[in-house]
Amino acid sequence: MKHLIYLIAALSVLCSTFANATLLNLVPESVEAPAWTILDTQSGQVIAEHNSHEQRAPASMTKMMVAYIALKEIEAGRLKKDEIITATPVVKMVQWDESQMYLKQGDQITVDQLLAGLVVMSANDAAVTLAERISGNVPAFIERMNKEAKALGMNDTHFANAPGVTMPDHFSSAHDMALLGQALTIQTPEYLHYSVMPSFSYNKRFHRATNLALKFDPSVDGLKTGFTKAAGYNLALTAHRPTANPAMPERRLIVVVMGTKNALKRAEVAHTLLDMAYTYTRNEVAIKDKQLIAELPVIKSTLKMFKLETKKPQIVTTSLYDQPYAIDLQAYDTANQRIMLNTGNGTIQAIEPLQETKTHLNVKINEQLLSAPLAKVMQLATVQVYQNNQLIRTIAIEDHVQIEEANFLQKIAIWFKQLFSLFSTEKAEVKMYPLG
Repeated sequence: MKHLIYLIAALSVLCSTFANATLLNLVPESVEAPAWTILDTQSGQVIAEHNSHEQRAPASMTKMMVAYIALKEIEAGRLKKDEIITATPVVKMVQWDESQMYLKQGDQITVDQLLAGLVVMSANDAAVTLAERISGNVPAFIERMNKEAKALGMNDTHFANAPGVTMPDHFSSAHDMALLGQALTIQTPEYLHYSVMPSFSYNKRFHRATNLALKFDPSVDGLKTGFTKAAGYNLALTAHRPTANPAMPERRLIVVVMGTKNALKRAEVAHTLLDMAYTYTRNEVAIKDKQLIAELPVIKSTLKMFKLETKKPQIVTTSLYDQPYAIDLQAYDTANQRIMLNTGNGTIQAIEPLQETKTHLNVKINEQLLSAPLAKVMQLATVQVYQNNQLIRTIAIEDHVQIEEANFLQKIAIWFKQLFSLFSTEKAEVKMYPLG
């Protein structure tokens, strides 16, 4: 990362008072979807959005939560992909005009087939069958869905059924569906095995995947479509593309569009947003792995200073678009992957992505002194990342602090040292280390 400046801000304003800026400013009217968002899964940053917290009918995008829970159960060993389930009367909940695998009571089917039917066929009978198997009954599973949603921070969401049938108290948002997509790709990546399938057949019924972007972009591998008359045409779309950075060889973005007018339009709009975001943003390492940030004084322990260091690299997504004009998505050249812009001289020109970015870090230490004994997870520092003086990411630096209290004899020794230190000018203070 170029021009990385380290600033100590011990008295800076708390990070919660800031709103992280989106990276790309689009003309809302140029995006043919009432609500949408673009999320980088590695940094967790929102690249661009419009009405992303508006509560809308998610339709069959709901099934992403069903699959998420099922795959977590498989990981936990409470469910197996090759387990054979016998369909119960629960399948009669599904109406004749709903998407389904046409399961009948007594039919035997594997969990693997149910997951494929759920994701590719968008089968409502697969959803309720999995729900009943996992939680014993559908109402209990819906409780689980809402519990999982809350844990993921899906604050705009309330689930009232498993398949995504339109109901007054069944709603979500583009932002929340992107969070769910992020959880699927990171925590249960096996989901992508199903969402990338071009088709699926069961009991002589053939169904093509309704995610049309799978047909024209090999980097696309999910996530889920959804449609009802109330919802319009929804799509949660993701892709993984190679980068020029060996530290992060691949990058995954998620786009969610809600309420578009037809199946082709949702694919076109989502894919154009996806493509533009890949071209005009990139990921950089803001803080390296095992980066020493500070040493904090410790009292009542033989340990004098606690070393605060990162447990993993911290990624930041930066903008590669430097124009003062909002982006007109209708003017994006998909063939050449360039934003076309009239900069005021009457000619339309292609805007090249930046090769360098200007960012700086603002570090706030939350604890000036640690007192033993300690054995808990603590948020010891907050790092704010700025690009062009705009806050683009806030990183909480947490550590599991384990410091033993000194015994009686050690305390006496510490007391004597402190007594002699009264005659010294040295004071125990936080030691800061430059980042980058």
